[in-house]
Amino acid sequence: MNSARRTGTCRGVRRLTGAALAAVALAASATAAGLTPAAADSGGTTSRTRQVYVALGDSMPAGPFVPHRTGPVACGRSTRNYPHRLAARLRAAVFRDVTCSGATTGDMTAPQRLSVLGVDAGTAPPQVDALGPRTTLVTLTIGGNDAGLVGVAGSCVRLSSLGGYCQNTYARSGVDEEAARIDGLGPKLATVLDAIHRRSPAARVLVTGYGDYLRAGGCWPAVPLLGSDADWLQGSIDRMNRVIAAASAAHGAEYVDVRTPSEGHDACRAPHAKWVEGFVPTAPAAPLHPNARGEQAYADVIHAHMAD
Repeated sequence: MNSARRTGTCRGVRRLTGAALAAVALAASATAAGLTPAAADSGGTTSRTRQVYVALGDSMPAGPFVPHRTGPVACGRSTRNYPHRLAARLRAAVFRDVTCSGATTGDMTAPQRLSVLGVDAGTAPPQVDALGPRTTLVTLTIGGNDAGLVGVAGSCVRLSSLGGYCQNTYARSGVDEEAARIDGLGPKLATVLDAIHRRSPAARVLVTGYGDYLRAGGCWPAVPLLGSDADWLQGSIDRMNRVIAAASAAHGAEYVDVRTPSEGHDACRAPHAKWVEGFVPTAPAAPLHPNARGEQAYADVIHAHMAD
């Protein structure tokens, strides 16, 4: 090899080494900031044309027991939940998923107490801490735990097994206590949305409702609820969706309807058709929560909404 070629080769190696070191430094800074690998944008900044996506919410977007887990055990966060699926579809430059099972509206702006099988597991930071001024997209699913609907469903099953009517338990003196609790969600959700806008004023905020869990009349004994109680429980979920939609419209967010596209995919359906599991799951998922098929379907619905 002549000297000119040796010199050119050495210079090329130095240029390559410099570029590699820069890439390593950038990846290290991204890891230190808690970002996914996709967050390492060329030049160390995020392009305005690429998504900086933050997912907030409770167990519906977290996907407990859907393989595979990521993050704190107590949060039950899956790598196949709708935020992860949506981030992949969008090829998000930065993606932060801080969804956590058991979260309420209060846990969006304050630390959330965590537990595993009743044992204290510390706290999770306020979910809005994941937001920043460069955030371009936020998804939020919250409210089910404020309304206590999973606990209500469990009570309904116990009452049904004894031949009682769940609705009567929550409608004393002619007042539907569960409906009142759901209606009280509106101001709480408004507070969360205002906090999101303050932290990420340029972000597009998408708020989903909850899906179709039980078909009309229920499906005893596959889901052990009396028919009238199944209708009342799904009606309560639908009422919550209306509250979420109204608060979203009034506070600068877009409501994404997952209830309509999920019709026919409730917990009463065959394993290959259902998007949510019943009290005895037939696929890896928490009872009365989306399975992997449902999480994928919700991601598809949100993605289609964004394209409209």
